[in-house]
Amino acid sequence: MNPDREHEAQRLATLAQDTLRTRGLMCTAAESCTGGWIAQVLTSISGSSEWFERGFVVYSNAAKVELLGVAQDVLDTHGAVSEPTARAMALGAVAHSAAQVAMAVTGLAGPTGGTVDKPVGTVCFGWALDAERVDTETRRFDGDRAAIRWAAVRHAVEGLCQRLQSE
Repeated sequence: MNPDREHEAQRLATLAQDTLRTRGLMCTAAESCTGGWIAQVLTSISGSSEWFERGFVVYSNAAKVELLGVAQDVLDTHGAVSEPTARAMALGAVAHSAAQVAMAVTGLAGPTGGTVDKPVGTVCFGWALDAERVDTETRRFDGDRAAIRWAAVRHAVEGLCQRLQSE
C-alpha cells in the first residue's frame, strides 16, 4: 500500500473504532469487488477485535447465496451489482455473524466487465444499521481497478460511520 493510502487506512480504522466503540457495537463487512480490503483496513489497528467481528469475501454469486443467504432470485432479477443485492448482503452479514451492523459492497472494478447500464466503476453499497434497517446507494468511481476499489472501501467505512453518528 502506498504511504498516502496507508495514512488514509489508519484514519478510516480510527474513525470506525471511535464510532463503534462509542455505541458499543460490533460491525462486519460483506465484500465482493473490494475482495477483503475493508476487513484489512479495519483490522490494521490494534484492538480492532473489540468492534470488528468478521468479514465475508463473497466474490462469486454462489458465495453470496451460500455464505450470506442472498436469494438467487435477487441475483437473477437485479444482478450482482445492484442495490437489492447490496441490501441482501448487508442483512446476510448481520444474520450470519455476532455483529449488530454491517457494510456491504458489490461492484465493477474493471478494467473489464462493464456494460452500458453498469459501466466499470459502478459500485453498490448496503449499510445494515440493525437486523431490519438498511440504507443502500449506488456510486460511480473513476480510475483504474485499484482506485475504484479504494474509493469503495473509503465510501463504505465513512458511510457506516456517518449513519451511526447521525442516529
